[in-house]
Amino acid sequence: MSADLISCIIPAYNAERYLREAIDSALAQTYRPIEVLVVDDGSTDQTGEIVESYAARVHYLRQANAGPAAARNCGFIEARGDFLAFCDADDLWHTEKLERQWMHLHQRRELGYCVTHCENFWVPELKEEQERYKNHRICRPMPGYCTGTLFACRAAFETVGLFNEKLPHGDSTDWFLRAAQRRVMGDLLPDVLMYRRIHPMNRTRLRAAYSRNQYLELIKKNLDIRREAQKTDR
Repeated sequence: MSADLISCIIPAYNAERYLREAIDSALAQTYRPIEVLVVDDGSTDQTGEIVESYAARVHYLRQANAGPAAARNCGFIEARGDFLAFCDADDLWHTEKLERQWMHLHQRRELGYCVTHCENFWVPELKEEQERYKNHRICRPMPGYCTGTLFACRAAFETVGLFNEKLPHGDSTDWFLRAAQRRVMGDLLPDVLMYRRIHPMNRTRLRAAYSRNQYLELIKKNLDIRREAQKTDR
């Protein structure tokens, strides 16, 4: 049944430690045809050499450091696929992620995108942290409204727009809020199809307070837009 090309976009910044695993999880997808694009966001480590070792199996793009949203947008502009999916360079996909999401959108033609559940896993050096959280909700599967689970048709991006490059954090939240404002329908699959790696250099870990503030600002902005729209409807 598969015929639509799916573009898998991996933004990478100094990602040499985990990048190969992320690329391999994209290449291991049961769905075909796919193209894998890695956007090097101005790395100073061996990121470029790792990508180039895959030769023709992976498209290598490089830009000056501008942040993950800009890297995803760069990948989108170069992508040829009918559908788009995004994997962070330190995360992993289930091998059937693209196949299940592609099938879901074909069965539900009114949808512009779908997301899945995700699950955290800890690197060995954070074993003690993992043990502390073993009964916490972050150790259980959770709804993944993030770029790592996002699977969207190209038309959804044409309506919603690209990721907001002015947001160091929260660009995915901003995209989902704009999708709702523009009435682009999405759905949440119950399947756990993305695995988020918890390690010492996670962006949300390094800038947790700033990240929370930005999410609150986005939610407030969205509520303000809704209130104005309700006034107009009256």
